[in-house]
Amino acid sequence: MSQPRNDLEQLIASAMNGEIDPETFASRILPMQVFMPVRDEKHQIAGFQSSTKAEPLILEGEDEQRILVLFTAPERAKPLKAHFPDYGGGLLTEFSWVLARMAAGMAITLNPEQELGFDFDPEMVAMMTALLPEDPLQ
Repeated sequence: MSQPRNDLEQLIASAMNGEIDPETFASRILPMQVFMPVRDEKHQIAGFQSSTKAEPLILEGEDEQRILVLFTAPERAKPLKAHFPDYGGGLLTEFSWVLARMAAGMAITLNPEQELGFDFDPEMVAMMTALLPEDPLQ
């Protein structure tokens, strides 16, 4: 297994090695930072995003399941750019922020096709979303 580069990757390695249970993993990942690739805008000013809604990379699985693509760090997303050149931008944010804004019934892939990757099926996403505190601003 490749060497973990940050706390989130260390958490994933611990879960993969059976060192922590799924409930502990789910509660510990919520405040951790993830990188979400977003579509670059056409005709943009360098470093300035004019729209207020980022368009994340969502793939469709074999069973027509919608899957949100996330990474543990921006450098982990570099291989993705060869396949999805329109997604050169990205957001660094807490995993809980992403969960709070996802549509119901979606899955998540974290570091797809990498050793320190992890897939969350819709049921696990729903379980983690239920762990989120109530947001008084919504």
